[in-house]
Amino acid sequence: MTAIAVLGSTNMDLVAYVPKAPRLGETVTGREFRTVPGGKGANQAVAAALLGGEVVMIGAVGADAFGVRLRAALSASGVDTTALRTVEGASGTAHITVDDEGANSIIVIPAANALVTGLEAGDEARIGSADSLLLQLELPLEAVAAGARAARAHGVRTVLTPAPARPLPRDLLELVDVLVPNEHEAATLTGFTDPLGAAEALLREVPEVVVTLGAAGALYAARGREPLTVAAPRVRAVDTTAAGDTFVGALAVALGEGRPMPEALAWAACGAALSVQRPGAQDSMPSRADLVAFAAGQGIR
Repeated sequence: MTAIAVLGSTNMDLVAYVPKAPRLGETVTGREFRTVPGGKGANQAVAAALLGGEVVMIGAVGADAFGVRLRAALSASGVDTTALRTVEGASGTAHITVDDEGANSIIVIPAANALVTGLEAGDEARIGSADSLLLQLELPLEAVAAGARAARAHGVRTVLTPAPARPLPRDLLELVDVLVPNEHEAATLTGFTDPLGAAEALLREVPEVVVTLGAAGALYAARGREPLTVAAPRVRAVDTTAAGDTFVGALAVALGEGRPMPEALAWAACGAALSVQRPGAQDSMPSRADLVAFAAGQGIR
């Protein structure tokens, strides 16, 4: 079984479904509201666990009702929450608007996540025993860097999702093995709106880059290799929330199982395609059986 450590955020997603997202200063009437466990770190942890990974979640929730529910949701999905701390105050929240095309806009309130500023006792050992460490940018940067240093010290593959996008210090990027931005994050990091140009620029900092392209699939680039694009299965998107996190969780499981990168990317793209067909973040993520059956239908084992 693939061992995966996730150092990242845990949020409650407060999701409003609307026919069309409001413009600045505009009020619209929505058709549904849901509270759904989320957070980029927790989402990636759940995705990987549902797909067969042995996953430990490192982070924090607040001492509130959301915190209780968030911890329970992770545990129910098979994630080890031993290293998920409970801190005073509120849990993180994400305020999400989803329109009828499945597109979303998100405001994140870090709350408890902002108190994770480094590793605590036992965290380095948890990271060191993993095949991969999954990182995002919804925790303070010093915690992300501490996790990356621990992973490098133990020879663990580090996969960083640079979201929310921000300038990243070179000493952090030097510790990253695989950088997985979406096309907008890649443009923010490099100034290149063309995904290939952005990927080539990022290869000056990291050895491997995967730029996710939504319905167009994903672009993979690595030093010394020809770039390749993996197509996404054609599906009708209902809600794209956490599609990228599903992709990363699936990618980590596939790489941990020894799949070659092109095959791992195709498998991850199938996982993301399944997730966008259902509403919500963690609620939308496929089981391994679902993904294996769907991928087989796409000619992917």
